[in-house]
Amino acid sequence: MATVVTYKYIKQKPDIMTYIRRADQALASLGFTEHSFPHVEKVAEVAAMILTELGYDQRTAELARIAGIMHDIGNVINRTDHAQSGAVMAFRLLDKLSMPAEEICSIVSAIGNHDEATAQPLDPISAALIIADKTDVRRSRVRNADLLTFDIHDRVNYAVEHADLTFSPDKSTLLLDLQIDTKLSSVLEYFEIFLERMLLCKRACTFLNVRFSMLVNGTSVL
Repeated sequence: MATVVTYKYIKQKPDIMTYIRRADQALASLGFTEHSFPHVEKVAEVAAMILTELGYDQRTAELARIAGIMHDIGNVINRTDHAQSGAVMAFRLLDKLSMPAEEICSIVSAIGNHDEATAQPLDPISAALIIADKTDVRRSRVRNADLLTFDIHDRVNYAVEHADLTFSPDKSTLLLDLQIDTKLSSVLEYFEIFLERMLLCKRACTFLNVRFSMLVNGTSVL
């Protein structure tokens, strides 16, 4: 019999929480920014917010939350192809919970298509996950405490003093508003590593029939 699996229930599963924690530990050893609970929980909530604001039903938003919290578990295997590895892992975990096949398909498709190397917005959940993941740029994701040894990812994330993702009143535009300390990182440096991700967000927004717009230090850049 199929089971209604909720985001709250997923968060209470020790095995899934272990995969999230160990995946982040693997990335920490490789020098990546934080990909643990602060990141995946934010991605989950932002993905759900996007779909809710656009009028999708509560269950669709809930599936986006589940995809969001599980989207990076594949990093426990390897950073390379982690989206595809994570999708296979998520299938196994959710199938064991007797989740309906239709819902599992939505979640694993979103997870398998969130990495910019192979990402494609295939449905509303995958589009929302892409946007939520790629717009999570903030100082608290930087693990390195020594500014003198920052790499470009450390500098860019640390330089972001404020990041806000909101809809216009008529829901026609999704705006990413960034405040960047240009003494730490230039706007050009931000786009050096994030241009592909921002263009991917634009594609995902187009799939959702909204416009993606960016403000950096009060200036429109996209």
